[in-house]
Amino acid sequence: MKLKIGVFFGGKSVEHEVSVISSLQAINHIDKEKYDVVPIYIAKDRSFYTGENLLKIENYKDLNTLKKNAKEVIIGRVKDEVCLISTKSMFNKIVDKIDIAFPIVHGQNVEDGTLAGFIETLGLPVVGCRTLAAALGQDKVIMKQIFKDGDIPVVDYVWFFDTEYLLEEAKILKQVEALGFPVIVKPASLGSSVGITFVNKKSEIKEAIEEAIKYDHKIIVEKAVENLMEVNCSVLGNYECMYTSAIEEVNSSNEFLTYEDKYIGDKAKKGTNGTKGMLNTSRIIPARLEKQMQEKVEDLSKKAFRALNLSGVCRIDFLINKKTKEIYVNEPNTIPGSLAFYLWEACNKPYKELLDDMIKLSIKEFKDKDKKTTYFTSNILENFNGTKGCKK
Repeated sequence: MKLKIGVFFGGKSVEHEVSVISSLQAINHIDKEKYDVVPIYIAKDRSFYTGENLLKIENYKDLNTLKKNAKEVIIGRVKDEVCLISTKSMFNKIVDKIDIAFPIVHGQNVEDGTLAGFIETLGLPVVGCRTLAAALGQDKVIMKQIFKDGDIPVVDYVWFFDTEYLLEEAKILKQVEALGFPVIVKPASLGSSVGITFVNKKSEIKEAIEEAIKYDHKIIVEKAVENLMEVNCSVLGNYECMYTSAIEEVNSSNEFLTYEDKYIGDKAKKGTNGTKGMLNTSRIIPARLEKQMQEKVEDLSKKAFRALNLSGVCRIDFLINKKTKEIYVNEPNTIPGSLAFYLWEACNKPYKELLDDMIKLSIKEFKDKDKKTTYFTSNILENFNGTKGCKK
């Protein structure tokens, strides 16, 4: 009997549409001889849907019509199985069942550990990062603090909450100025370059901070790297065993890689179908790095992956000063756009094989975790008598 893979995508996130693109790419490449795929779409209103019409990208042009033609469900355990249960049936009709969850989501409310935690509570294997790793990988401030503790190089930065900025604007602006311009202002918990502004001078900083605050309560301002070269390397595995992919050199017409560079591209700007996800990005594979630099990027990729206890397939993004040869870890992508499959195809690992490796790893991790003591069979409340058993 084939395992049923529940592919979760969408969500209440500014990267909602990017998630749809990434997930449909993956669904098209999952080995259908081994697995049955159950699409589980999380709408922007947080409701869950399943159905065959979710498998066609053209149906997402009208999200209201998409939902009308799909089956709205809730997800829960029924007799030791995780089931998709119709919300329209008076008799709790089971629409489908899943054995493994494969979240292909991006951004807040989903990629940040929220969805992984829900899935773990259901008692399912999770393909990719579990709750803590997903949360760490989403917060640009906490990840940098962990990296610094592990002697992993990051650019100089300052960070603050939106309420702190309202109360101590002058103090925070002084800290930002101390970094030296240019700087990059970012929402701390978003991806896909949403809400990011490259700031060349002091007069532009307030507008950039206000833009970032639209998206997040925590803001980070980073010193921009001069003579910039951006490279990315994907890592497959977990804390026990890690493999690195080919390294890509990413080109952008802007000061940094924008949302448009990543997901829209020239063809989409002209009105044609831009659904290739990260494939729209201009890139050179392999990156034009000297062997010593290549090996350092690969080593730092593994160190960053291990430091955050990441799992599955992640992409580690780097900033390099071409003149000084200084390398900085920018951030990890715990569920990268297109799952970075193109970096693995450059290593002669087809997308179907990559997905199979990820699924197998999730099953192994689930079984390993199940061997640990996570609860006690005894019940200390069995002979409970009033409040005498409470701690004094």
